[in-house]
Amino acid sequence: MTWRGSTTIRDRIFSCLPYLLPLISALGFGMTLFGQFPVLQSVLLWLLRPVLLIYGALGQFGPLIIFFALFVGVVRNEKIPHFIRFNTMQALLLDIVAYLCGIILGIVALPGLVFAIQTLSTTIFLGIMIAVIYSITQTLMGRYAEIPTLSEAVHMQVR
Repeated sequence: MTWRGSTTIRDRIFSCLPYLLPLISALGFGMTLFGQFPVLQSVLLWLLRPVLLIYGALGQFGPLIIFFALFVGVVRNEKIPHFIRFNTMQALLLDIVAYLCGIILGIVALPGLVFAIQTLSTTIFLGIMIAVIYSITQTLMGRYAEIPTLSEAVHMQVR
C-alpha cells in the first residue's frame, strides 16, 4: 500500500538503509547458525562491512549515537518524506526488539539451558532477518511494510 503520494527510487533506497541496524544487532543471535553455515556469516559480514566500520569508528556508543541521530534527524524531521520516516522508525523499533531480546536471553541464560538458549537465539536471529528482508522487499517496491503490532506503533509515532 502506498500512502501520501508516490515514492521515488531515491526515497526507496534511503528507506532501506536503516534496516541494516536491526540486522547488525541480530548478528550476535546467529552464532550457532553461523557455526553450522559459515558461508552465511561471510556473506552477511561482507554486506554489512561499511556499517560495521562506522560503528567501530564511533566507539562503544556508536549504536546509541546512530539511533538518536536517526530518531531526531530523520523520524522527527517533517521535511523528510513520510515513507523514509516510517521505514526509519520501523527499523529502529526492530533494533529495540533485538536489544530487548538480548537482555531477556542474558537474564534467563542458565548453564543447564544451553540448547534452549541456542535454539531461542537462532529463532530470534531468523525472525529479525525475515522481518528485515520482508521490509526491504516491500520498501523497494514502494509499499509500506506492515509488520503486525510493530507497524501500528510506528504509525502512532510518525504522523
